[in-house]
Amino acid sequence: MLFLIEQWESVRDFIAAGGDVLYVVAAALFLMWAFMIERFWYLASVFPKLRDEIISNWDAREDTTSWYAHRIRDTWISQASDGLGTRMLLIKTLVAMCPLIGLLGTVTGMIGVFETMATQGTSNPRLMAAGISMATIPTMAGMVAALSGVFFSSRLEAKVKIAREKLVDALPHH
Repeated sequence: MLFLIEQWESVRDFIAAGGDVLYVVAAALFLMWAFMIERFWYLASVFPKLRDEIISNWDAREDTTSWYAHRIRDTWISQASDGLGTRMLLIKTLVAMCPLIGLLGTVTGMIGVFETMATQGTSNPRLMAAGISMATIPTMAGMVAALSGVFFSSRLEAKVKIAREKLVDALPHH
């Protein structure tokens, strides 16, 4: 329990040093990871059942060669692709937004530095250092958040593409 309290204090100190923009970075990071975990879960548990159902429906059809049969096949593939691609654009958007949110923190931190310089003068380096720290920490946090999402979102995209291609290959058209 003491370990958790120490960790919470570290997080609280980090947010205090970086400013309120870190809450926005944390919210974007949480949403991004929640959506990615949901997509990985969908690929691992929901989609295989849907794929098997589509394949069994296709195999049960007597007519698999007519124009109508191919349109039905295309429709099933399209519906499965829509399910696979759900939230992928949102995930990529959140990945791209994290560094921008960090830059917002940089701008607000620099505004704080300039306010300090205007009111206290440039002779107090400690006050300026606190503002510069507040300006750089959100940028770093936004970049780390984005980097954590780039690798896993590209891996997720590859898995989605492979799952779609395997479904197309499993529904032969004669």
